[in-house]
Amino acid sequence: MTLDVPHRIIETNAGRDPRRLALKYRKMRASPFAFLRGTCALFHERLPVRDLPPSPAAWACGDLHLENFGSYKGDNRLVYFDLNDFDESALAPATWDLARFLASVLAAASGLSLPKHEALSLCTDVLDRYAAALASGKARWIERETASGGVRALLDPLRTRRRPEFLDKRTVIKGRRRLLRIDGTKALETTSGQRERVVEFMAQFARTAPDPAFFEVLDVADRIAGTGSLGMERYVILVRGEASPDGNYLLDLKRTGPSALVPHLSIAQPAWASEAVRVATLQQRMQAIPMAFLHAVAIGGADYVLRELQPGEDRVELDRARDSLDHVRGVLGTMGELAAWAQLRASGRQGSATADELVAFGSATHWRTKLVDVARACAAQVESDWTTFSAAFDDGVFATA
Repeated sequence: MTLDVPHRIIETNAGRDPRRLALKYRKMRASPFAFLRGTCALFHERLPVRDLPPSPAAWACGDLHLENFGSYKGDNRLVYFDLNDFDESALAPATWDLARFLASVLAAASGLSLPKHEALSLCTDVLDRYAAALASGKARWIERETASGGVRALLDPLRTRRRPEFLDKRTVIKGRRRLLRIDGTKALETTSGQRERVVEFMAQFARTAPDPAFFEVLDVADRIAGTGSLGMERYVILVRGEASPDGNYLLDLKRTGPSALVPHLSIAQPAWASEAVRVATLQQRMQAIPMAFLHAVAIGGADYVLRELQPGEDRVELDRARDSLDHVRGVLGTMGELAAWAQLRASGRQGSATADELVAFGSATHWRTKLVDVARACAAQVESDWTTFSAAFDDGVFATA
């Protein structure tokens, strides 16, 4: 049976905010990679599970791709480079995250000026680095002192990045008070009802904090960020922090829903207290050090994840027209290692394979070529679905959706 791609995309995005959903569809139209970012549910519906080599169960990010790695400040105030999006996290075969990540490399190849043969070679390199990291049985981490190559180049400047500088990009100063910058690119105005709900919630949250004044709300806006989650309820919150105006902090409050992987998994999942608890717990479990202020919260019966929005958040930008093949290989290899370390860090928890089982899988070689073949098939399917989506987008199907 042929899948109606436009209908399926509209169906999986039902109920989202129309303003930000329009931005999401426009982003997805740009390239096969942008389309892959925005269609995690479709990807896993299309994933040829029977063709995947057998692998142990592991905790998965669920939406592993090139741009779901980045820098951030941990709750110990050091800056790390790691996986950074766990909305779709679930217990899944270890190969599922790898298949999506390799497919993202292949889907992004033209945008990165990567010839097809180089992209395929890089996929093999990623799996070799992933497997070696897994076989070592030791979960390591990447921060400035342990980083190299492109990741080190990303982290080095963060030492001198200051909070006032970051705030100036996201806010405007009126008198001695900051307000969020409503630019249609990173932020949109909230309704009065939305603002009241967020302010009321933050007042309750502040009462549980050691320093309630830190969380005094100065302003609230709809946040525009990412691709896959665009249209989901999400806010940027400006709080007093350490002092106004230059000690203010920004917080991210993001609505969470069920993982897109679960309908396609035969592995039993834990009975989480909420979807937000799932996301926050697995982020804390899989990251070397969790992001600052990471909390699972509820507002009016709906699940949200609250965290700090930081000046240290950034991604490595790759371009084969500018960067050497060794440079690109180094960055992607580091990402492969991070995926392995996250699985090792979370091993033996709530049904996931033990570290010994993951070590044995990493030490084997028979599955790697087959996994690259599956990734090639997935990338080809993504490109075909993007072509179908683009034709429907150009015909106005998503403008009326």
